[in-house]
Amino acid sequence: MALIETLTFVLGIIYGYVSPGRENRGALLRKGLIIGVVLAIILVAVGLFVGGTIMTLSGISVFIEVVILTVLFIIGTWIGDWIEGRSRTRSRVTKVSP
Repeated sequence: MALIETLTFVLGIIYGYVSPGRENRGALLRKGLIIGVVLAIILVAVGLFVGGTIMTLSGISVFIEVVILTVLFIIGTWIGDWIEGRSRTRSRVTKVSP
């Protein structure tokens, strides 16, 4: 499972670096929470209809996992924005000096 978290973190860094300007981290967090809630509701509803407590518990665990992945992605975008800002500062300096 650590592979998914690492991949999410790296994708966050890439997204933060490639997309111009600063990201709206509040909107990213809200979207991640909405996705987590929707997936959890679907799995809990399926678990209630099937009658399995395992599906109900997996719905809760999916919500927690989506929140963790969202936070890792947001941290990655912060680092990507930081790298983007550092590279822009250096490129301005190299363009000005002969």
